[in-house]
Amino acid sequence: MLIIIQVLGGIGLFLLGMIVMTDGLGNLAGSTIRTVLMRFTKSPSTGALTGAVSTAVLQSSSATTVAAVGFVAAELITYPEALGIIFGANIGTTFTGWMVVILGFKLSLGYVFAPLIFLGAILRLFTKGRIATIGYTIAGFGLIFVAIGIMQQSMGELQNVISFDSLPSDTISGRLLLVGIGIVFTIITQSSSAGVVASLTALFAGLISFNQAAALVIGMDIGTTTTAVLATIGGSAAARRTGYSHVMYNLLTGTGAFVLITPYTMLWNFAAPGGIAGNAEIALVAFHTSYNLLGVIILLPFTTQYARFMQRLIPDKVSLYIKGLDPALLQSPGLALNSVQATIKIQSVALFRHVSAILGDYKEGKTANLDELQSALNETHSFVDRISLKAEDGANWERLVQIIHTLDHMRRLHERCEEDEDRAITARETEELGEECTLLVQSIAKILAHIDEDNWVQAAQLAKETSKKIHSKVRPYRESVMSKVAEGQIDVYRGTNYLEAIRWLRRVGRHVQRICEHVEKAYLASGE
Repeated sequence: MLIIIQVLGGIGLFLLGMIVMTDGLGNLAGSTIRTVLMRFTKSPSTGALTGAVSTAVLQSSSATTVAAVGFVAAELITYPEALGIIFGANIGTTFTGWMVVILGFKLSLGYVFAPLIFLGAILRLFTKGRIATIGYTIAGFGLIFVAIGIMQQSMGELQNVISFDSLPSDTISGRLLLVGIGIVFTIITQSSSAGVVASLTALFAGLISFNQAAALVIGMDIGTTTTAVLATIGGSAAARRTGYSHVMYNLLTGTGAFVLITPYTMLWNFAAPGGIAGNAEIALVAFHTSYNLLGVIILLPFTTQYARFMQRLIPDKVSLYIKGLDPALLQSPGLALNSVQATIKIQSVALFRHVSAILGDYKEGKTANLDELQSALNETHSFVDRISLKAEDGANWERLVQIIHTLDHMRRLHERCEEDEDRAITARETEELGEECTLLVQSIAKILAHIDEDNWVQAAQLAKETSKKIHSKVRPYRESVMSKVAEGQIDVYRGTNYLEAIRWLRRVGRHVQRICEHVEKAYLASGE
């Protein structure tokens, strides 16, 4: 019983070490890795490469996948490119196995890393900022290898307590059962790395054969997809596509790997007779890496077709105005802000085109469903309220503040369009306001062209100039209208309508200006 407790304790310590190290690496390199992912992902192939490297560095395929979802939601990369990242992440997860085999088994450095736990704890307790985070990461790294040492020792003694003859035999049905055991183990521990390390340790101790270990590892790879499926509950279509893409990919590679177990062992024994027995751990990690790599090589040429299939299988059901607001992105404020900025771009374009349409420009303008747009603005505001940031968060805090200002002006512009449309009609039908209406319509057309190119600097500058020109017309026009009322050329009612029309143009011009200026500041704060 004590040996079993030690085995479970070793697995638990390994999981704790992985959590600590992964959190530390995420804080140290997370933002840099996300930048690298976005910058170097230009195709599914480059996505696979960056996904593999990112996962190997961060030691978390979940972090890589969430980043990919965020980039798609923010329209920074395409869905096929994101699929490349997801495929590559599977290769990156195999890095843990190589690290464990080389440092933990072949070099037996487990207890050499024990002092790192003390060093890391000291740095975490007595320093701040980046140094403290480095200490946290070092402590997690040390915990991993101390855990491996405990697992090796307890696994070696476990065969005296438990008979492993009762494990499924090396037959097709037996291997399938072991795949199932691997899936269940990963669902319970929520870590395929822990399962792979446990399998390696059992293999190293001679408790299981290579074929049994290979079947377990395949099951653990498939088991990781349960986390992705759970994460899609309540998520957007993009999140569900990503999660189910992961499931289908792992099922395909797992099926292929299952078929290749026997050919792999035959090939190994042909190249080095008896070699697999003396290097079973190396052979297992190589098998894990090989079938994941082979899966990427086979599927990458068909990424576009695969993406189209998933998009047909899981179509967008939410409004176009808020399709990128995935609750999963709230785990990473930077990605959530990217998504909000992309959403604001879609909504502001719809508002600006609506303004042009009600001013009579049906070439560039287009009336929007204002009820749907109002609901979308409410949803966006609610999403922004859930982004957890503080003033000390620097650039992201500044982005959040600018986004809140933007949404405020978008709401007010929406009110001008919904409640005061009669004033827009008066403006376009009043000869004296024809110049101002034309100015605003033409400016909006140019602003939309700048926004389409993500050139918010030029958009803001043009919106500011337009707003100033309209504002300069207000006082002279007001005096002209008052004179006509006094002279009896028009009655007070008509005069009031004319004044409300020029005020509407001034307010709309001002809101367009402020929306562009605040979005510009948000983009500048993000470094884009």
